[in-house]
Amino acid sequence: MIGPGLMLAGVALGGGEYILWPYIVYKIGFVFIWACFLGVLTQFFLNMEIERWTLATGESAITGFCRMSKQWAWVFLLCNIIPWAWPAWATGAAQIVNWMAVNQLGVAALRGEEYVNYFGIAGLVIVGIVLTAGPVVYNTVEKIQVFLVTFILVLLVTLAIMVVKPYAVTAMLDGAIHVGSMPDLDGSELSMLVLFGALAFAGAGGTTNLGQSNFINDKGYGMGRFIGRITSPITGQEEAVPEVGYHFRHTDANLSRWKQWWRAANIEHFLSFFVTCILCLVLMTLVTYSLFYDADGNLLPGMETYQKGMGFIWGQAEQLGKIPTTGKYLQTAYLLMGIAVLLTTELGVLDVVSRISADIVKVNYLRESKTWSISKLYYCFLWGEILLGSIILLFPTFDKPVLLITISAALNGGVMFLFSILLLYMNNKVLSRKLSMSPLRFLAVVWACGFFGYFTLLALKGNVIPWVMSLFQAG
Repeated sequence: MIGPGLMLAGVALGGGEYILWPYIVYKIGFVFIWACFLGVLTQFFLNMEIERWTLATGESAITGFCRMSKQWAWVFLLCNIIPWAWPAWATGAAQIVNWMAVNQLGVAALRGEEYVNYFGIAGLVIVGIVLTAGPVVYNTVEKIQVFLVTFILVLLVTLAIMVVKPYAVTAMLDGAIHVGSMPDLDGSELSMLVLFGALAFAGAGGTTNLGQSNFINDKGYGMGRFIGRITSPITGQEEAVPEVGYHFRHTDANLSRWKQWWRAANIEHFLSFFVTCILCLVLMTLVTYSLFYDADGNLLPGMETYQKGMGFIWGQAEQLGKIPTTGKYLQTAYLLMGIAVLLTTELGVLDVVSRISADIVKVNYLRESKTWSISKLYYCFLWGEILLGSIILLFPTFDKPVLLITISAALNGGVMFLFSILLLYMNNKVLSRKLSMSPLRFLAVVWACGFFGYFTLLALKGNVIPWVMSLFQAG
């Protein structure tokens, strides 16, 4: 059963784990780390409620939402495309490639970084080719994600063993137990929008969580066994794909199988997703703190110079390069890990967004069409997203990966608030009592609604509403 949870963890690596949470720790230390751990735990319960519907019916959670009202189709289509349109991860990988070319290979022509966006476009195209080449898309993505996540974890553990200081662990534990403490953002160049985005990306985030439905379908979990998979129009054989699922009969034998599937799915997701995300978040933030802070919790001399954008990542690379004997190798390994992390995330994001969009359009608008199969729609959305991302990167305004990730994360946090409410209703009112949430799971999803709702309101109040008001005043 191993696979779907690791694929979602691969999507999670490049947003919160590698960029936003280390960035926050660089700016303010571990004062907000408690929210990170709560965010991952909250996503675990949300993901399992997404899986609950699919295990029981074989169809995606979004299809379940659309059963309640067809209006959710266009709402989630927009919620799926717009927040993920910003090609932040390919741009971030391109930034690191550019740094390595200039600083390690001495390519002076790239010093001005004017080619970073073009490298980002090349990254998008490479990811598109990889997703198009494999006969069965799920098998291709699973193999790549399992390999890259394993590679990243090995490098990260090795790096942590060599650089993490005991005082960093103490500082993290202190931050983790002070639940509810909020950082003073004055003078930190952070905003509530950044903190909210980091919470959404403490794990996967946004509609990528809903993509767990599609992953377990293609893996053959529960009733998903009876749903076909997305195949390549070039190298694959098209499979019959029923657009909607159905409820199984509640016999003793079927309910016994249901309990076995539910238990096994929880174990797989806990080990593959929750443990992997927590391990990566802990190790990456500990490495950041150890490289930038002293034992008294103060920034080391000269470390404030890496404030701009992804500069803190290059700052960590420079600090690693100063380690005697092994510094050069550690620096290279860290930067290569960064490229792998960000491209892994871009691949996962493009795959999930295309899956969900194709599913929504096929089920709700083209169910009777013989021409437009779900596989054809998948590749139209895939290359459409790549084209949109490439157009965005042609504008110099969007050459800042941290800004792009923050925009994407904050938008996706609002989406998570929305689908938490829908899951709460659907899995308790639409599913039968024998398959619906336990009291603990019910409280966990109620918590998710409050958690993401609270930070959505804070982000609106602290950033979005003032920005809108300033536009009106300027007008």
